[in-house]
Amino acid sequence: MNINNHKYKFLLQDTVIILLSILLALVLVKTDVLIKLLTSTRELEFLGSFIAGLFFTSIFTVVPAAVALGEIARTDSIVLTAFFGAIGAVIGDLFIFRFIKDKLSEHLLELLKHQGGFKRLRVLLKLKYFRWLTFLIGGLIIVSPLPDELGISILGFSRTRVWPFIILSFVANFIGILLIGSIARTL
Repeated sequence: MNINNHKYKFLLQDTVIILLSILLALVLVKTDVLIKLLTSTRELEFLGSFIAGLFFTSIFTVVPAAVALGEIARTDSIVLTAFFGAIGAVIGDLFIFRFIKDKLSEHLLELLKHQGGFKRLRVLLKLKYFRWLTFLIGGLIIVSPLPDELGISILGFSRTRVWPFIILSFVANFIGILLIGSIARTL
């Protein structure tokens, strides 16, 4: 197998995994399995916050998870809801981060290595300032209503280490869930 076929095989494999995960998320949302799971754990407060936090990380499951977290925060402590929800979100983000950091970013960087026109991009990705900037941008995206996958992708491409990622993910998701809880209480 020549090197070009090998590179594209990994890219195809990554694409298939992403498409299958999207399909699974759509099935969970369309069949209301996710909503039933999140509402059944609402009475369990901390466990419900944790499970909703797990689903708070994906663009496909963020809406029902945010609703569940808002409902839990309306009746329970906003801080504890945000704390346990953020722990669940960190675990969900870590799954995405491990996939992106270990597989997808490595394969895309391998593709860039063999393309002459992408030399400047490769140099930019290795700069220390670029890593700090991507760390900040990735964190802001995780706090925002934008999909965590986008922020995590940016962090994965910049080769962010696991522990700084975990701390950033926890703080960003804690703030995001705290805001959802505060908004839910005012409605």
